[in-house]
Amino acid sequence: MLEALDGVSAAGLAVAGGAAVAGGLVRGFTGFGGALVMVPVLSLVLGPGAALAAVCASGVPVILQLLPAALRHGERGFVLPFAAAAFAAAPAGTWVLVAVPPAAMKIAISLAVLAMTAMMAWGWRFPARAGAGVMAALGAAAGLVQGATGVGGPPAVAAALARHGSPETQRGNVIGAVSALGLCAAIPYWFHGLFTLEALAVAVVILPAYLGATWAGIRLFAGRGKAWYRRAALAVLAAVGLATLAFALHDYGPAAG
Repeated sequence: MLEALDGVSAAGLAVAGGAAVAGGLVRGFTGFGGALVMVPVLSLVLGPGAALAAVCASGVPVILQLLPAALRHGERGFVLPFAAAAFAAAPAGTWVLVAVPPAAMKIAISLAVLAMTAMMAWGWRFPARAGAGVMAALGAAAGLVQGATGVGGPPAVAAALARHGSPETQRGNVIGAVSALGLCAAIPYWFHGLFTLEALAVAVVILPAYLGATWAGIRLFAGRGKAWYRRAALAVLAAVGLATLAFALHDYGPAAG
């Protein structure tokens, strides 16, 4: 398989490894954000399609690495209905591509995420009585967004952080929701043939760095990180929303012109 790396320079692999370290630290601590850090960097090395596939493939072992925390601390009443609805709705997201330009949809999603992040920073949370139906509706919405644009993670994280609970519980919910969306993404990637030998080879090369950095992020959370988890997660979510908005505006401008 490593012969597939002939088209990737040593410098490119070093850059990809650095992105894996940064993405792993963020993912291990907050429970999300690894792909959102890595994909833009790997796109410069491999191109967008192969970057998405490489990050998705390397992310599966990381999901298994983080899953015990989700099982121990996450709320089944949130994670299970959210995940089931996301899996059911993700394939339908492709239909949205026919009617709505992806850049325009990403702009709307980014603005919604930023608005929700601001509300949570000011203390807003979901009502305690919000039940499985609400969680399933949120999962379906995130699954549709994931299928249509590939950026279902931020809305899912916003929903998880808006729940009442300890930092461990919120992080467990985040991990459960983001893991479900990560697995949803693998299906359309496989269907569209993105899992090439080159993408899989890069995933194998960066995996040790990704796993190691994720472990370091987990240890950081387990130490003093719990005290400022929510603030850090909201800051990452706001940064992701702004970055997604900037890229979407850049893509939308030429398309509109």
